[in-house]
Amino acid sequence: MRGALLVAGTTSDAGKSVLVAGLCRWLHRAGVDVAPFKAQNMSNNSVVTTDGGEIGRAQALQAAACGLAPSVAFNPVLLKPGSDRTSQVVVHGRVDGSVTALSYRERKAALLDVVTGTLVDLRARHDVVICEGAGSPAEINLRATDIANMGLARAADLPTLVVGDIDRGGVLAHLFGTLAVLEPDDQALVAGFVVNKFRGDPALLAPGLAQLERLTGRPTLGTIPYAPELWIDAEDSLGHDGAVGRPAAPLGADWLRVAVVRLPRVSNGTDVDALAAEPGVSVRYVTAPGELAGADLVVLPGSKATVSDLAWLRETGLADAVLAHARAGRPLLGICGGYQMLARTVDDPHGVEATPGRHAGLGLLDVDVVFDPDKHLGNPTGTALGEAVEGYEIHHGREVRGAGVTPLITLADGAAEGVDAGAVVGTHWHGLLENDGFRRRLLSRVATTAGRAFRVSTTTSFAAARTAQLDLLADLVETHLDTVALRQLIEHGAPPGLRVVPPAGAP
Repeated sequence: MRGALLVAGTTSDAGKSVLVAGLCRWLHRAGVDVAPFKAQNMSNNSVVTTDGGEIGRAQALQAAACGLAPSVAFNPVLLKPGSDRTSQVVVHGRVDGSVTALSYRERKAALLDVVTGTLVDLRARHDVVICEGAGSPAEINLRATDIANMGLARAADLPTLVVGDIDRGGVLAHLFGTLAVLEPDDQALVAGFVVNKFRGDPALLAPGLAQLERLTGRPTLGTIPYAPELWIDAEDSLGHDGAVGRPAAPLGADWLRVAVVRLPRVSNGTDVDALAAEPGVSVRYVTAPGELAGADLVVLPGSKATVSDLAWLRETGLADAVLAHARAGRPLLGICGGYQMLARTVDDPHGVEATPGRHAGLGLLDVDVVFDPDKHLGNPTGTALGEAVEGYEIHHGREVRGAGVTPLITLADGAAEGVDAGAVVGTHWHGLLENDGFRRRLLSRVATTAGRAFRVSTTTSFAAARTAQLDLLADLVETHLDTVALRQLIEHGAPPGLRVVPPAGAP
């Protein structure tokens, strides 16, 4: 089996990332040499690859579905928004300047050659490549410079599926309208639809799907039911809202309550997913000071805009609530940008994230942070709380430690990283909570400090939980999609003579 497929969506968060992961896992379990690909991603949720670059976290999860280590080839262009108007550009894993929405258009012609060349190479090394679009192909104002949706599909002759989220309502109109506004040559590659997150009796939806096929000449290749047990590694920032995960009941008498501050430019918010995998640990994103009341552990997660998000903390009153929590001796964890906020000062002399200058931190840790022009990327190892740990680093900030500060992590080479000040701890490392032994030690400390009758599980494996999620996605694909038709599309492309749906091509 050889070929490729593009999964586009009616909207952001329609289900493209999870469907690609499910397709990849389905094919991998069938013995197919498959790899994921997203030409252009816009996300502050990223990982460091084994080849030393940076890609979107969703592509790392999709790589795991394929049984592959993450590679910059799976996501050659990554945009990391630092504000509503500007984004850092990462090309083949390395920072390559910043752009506005308008100036980025000027770069896309060259980047189309980058992404198509990368895809050609990837297809030469793997039997099947499952590609993920970005946003929606119906953003016709962006079509002339598109490199991720139909621009990529046309350049690489990719058969395309369009997935829509029925949970938001209006999915039939979304699917029809997405197709109808595309140019005729783009429509020729759209071979079918997938409905995501359906609740209820499929018989009630069937007449609508039949009518959609009559109107468009294209089948719906399946309806994926809403699966509440799917929750890890949300790709879009829309996923960082409300409760996290589906934790089992506590092993002891009490729950532990974790409040994660939902920063405006939250980065790698999925770090807390591992906490939510533990029985009896309730994890929730919060945006107001009162929501910190009663929390046993407060987490300040990563941020793509540390200084401006710190200003937001102060403007909303959350900074005062965090300070009160810490001064009461209650546990507080800062990760990457959140760690930097706990410092005495945050100095950005080169204007990497903000106007050049030194800014006051929350002053809860005896450390200062200085932003370097070059980004620190790595996959370090070490020990923390007596446990062997590994993680990854993606940050410009460099810690300047006070004398006698106790490190949270001792690296393999003996260097110190992060701060362990008892109730308040911080680290630049992402992925630290995915280390089962460390997570158990930290939760035990939190429970003791909080006086909770909470018992830490000795059997929870976050790696196993993630694998189970990938297998669940593959099960959904195998059970609810037309896998025969999918294989046909991947191997032979979009069928010829697909109907052009008006108003495509109209003056």
